[in-house]
Amino acid sequence: MRRALVFSALAIVALSLWLGAGSALAADSGTAVPGQAHLYLSGAFFVGHNAVTVPGRTVEVQGFVRPYLPGQTVEVMSYLGRRRFKRDRLRVKPAGPGVGAFTERLRSPAAGIVRVKVTHDATPQMRGFFAQRALAALAPTVGFGARGLMVDLIQQRLAALHLYIPQTGVFDEQTALALDAYHRLLGWGEGIEAADPHTIADLLNGAGAFRVRYPGDGKHVEGDLGNQLIALIYGSKVYRIYPISSGKPSTPTVLGRYRVYSQVPGYLPDGMYFSSFFTGGYAIHGYNPAPDYPASHGCMRVPIIDALSIYDWLRIGDRVDVYPQ
Repeated sequence: MRRALVFSALAIVALSLWLGAGSALAADSGTAVPGQAHLYLSGAFFVGHNAVTVPGRTVEVQGFVRPYLPGQTVEVMSYLGRRRFKRDRLRVKPAGPGVGAFTERLRSPAAGIVRVKVTHDATPQMRGFFAQRALAALAPTVGFGARGLMVDLIQQRLAALHLYIPQTGVFDEQTALALDAYHRLLGWGEGIEAADPHTIADLLNGAGAFRVRYPGDGKHVEGDLGNQLIALIYGSKVYRIYPISSGKPSTPTVLGRYRVYSQVPGYLPDGMYFSSFFTGGYAIHGYNPAPDYPASHGCMRVPIIDALSIYDWLRIGDRVDVYPQ
């Protein structure tokens, strides 16, 4: 999957205006001209206005210098807290009329605040100047009940992969359910709700995708019993993914292609919650428990907390496609 972040739209507009301004320079006038640099981050993520990454993940600092003069170099020093962990002198290369560019690649060795400081020494042609950029390297592990930038980042990336996750800012029950569904999507099996470094690395790399089998069915549901997942889909585009508990071996879920023919809000006497029936007595519905293995009497159970969002999305006549793997 393509990298999670390049330039924001605002950064591109700002850079374009900056590149186009004052490209005619007095480099040949014999006086030292003022210079400046703008720094952008590629390979980092943004949570609100905070640039974040995790230790060991490559981030590129892309710098644009104006004016560009042949032979220019910049010194780039990277710090974790007060400790410098990298120092480079980079040549500035032409990148447009009167503009030069350089790229520094770095990996934070540990969690903490990373600062990148760029210095251009004064020369007879140009005055010296300085620029810096900061980002947070977050510890790649988090537990139930936690808050903070790492929780925000995990919820953001789960949502980007279409896992159903209200972005509450708290590692809560629905975060755990979304992580369980994500591990099923990766083929790791059911019941894994941890946000360990391996999981976080896969999330940041964009690993995992639900493969739509019936794009011609328009707005529909696909029940992937092999991975114990359902996906709400518009044509070929996945909208949301949820974990399910399908029929146990003695009462398996029916396979095939059906349509929703009835919807019943609230609880039924047997505990089914917000039910959407698609053939006979088989339905997609909330139930407690909806364990992380096939345990139902043939329906596709979802956790109670997920049931209403699925029910509200479905309509009478929507396709329900159920397959084993």
